[in-house]
Amino acid sequence: MNRPDAPHDKPDSTLQSTVILIGPMSAGKSTIAQCLAEKLGIPRYEVDEHRLTYYREIDYDNATAAQIFHSEGMVGLMRYWKPFEAYAVERMVAEHRGCVIDFGAGRTVHEDEALFERVSRALAPFPNVILLLPSPDLDESVRIVNDRFAALLQREFGTVDPALLQVNEHFVRHPSNHRLAKIVVYTDGKTPDETCAEVLQRIAGS
Repeated sequence: MNRPDAPHDKPDSTLQSTVILIGPMSAGKSTIAQCLAEKLGIPRYEVDEHRLTYYREIDYDNATAAQIFHSEGMVGLMRYWKPFEAYAVERMVAEHRGCVIDFGAGRTVHEDEALFERVSRALAPFPNVILLLPSPDLDESVRIVNDRFAALLQREFGTVDPALLQVNEHFVRHPSNHRLAKIVVYTDGKTPDETCAEVLQRIAGS
């Protein structure tokens, strides 16, 4: 019989202290991640900053990506990324614990059930997987995040690609994020500080 204090019987505190933010583009993940990291006094990691390092570990090819982007645009490129994104999720949670992780928008949304199951297994041990959405009304969430996203695209690129707005709507409506989330926080009508405070309260309550 194992002793109650055997090391493998102790809960992994790094799983409890890790906060993972998921959700569509322009849901506020980066802003809330920064606030949470500051309030909790722990590091913050954005998968976008590390993704190419992980992608290249499984033979991501820049030339292939460039060719796909040239022929199929950003939507085609995002399809090419899918297996690499699932791998990045696995690697990120294996390497970075006791921190706030912003996964970006697409890495937790998968049509391929095998890829989704890989992501689901990677996130399953973590109690604090937080889905950020503006509203429980998906139509309203689509409107809000895409208004923000369109403004961002206009500001940074001088144009708005309707295909990218459609992709972001897909991210809102697809069931993957709801299947993965342990906690859902709705942000509409709240300041970032109020949303951050609610996340902290929900984490403490869980």
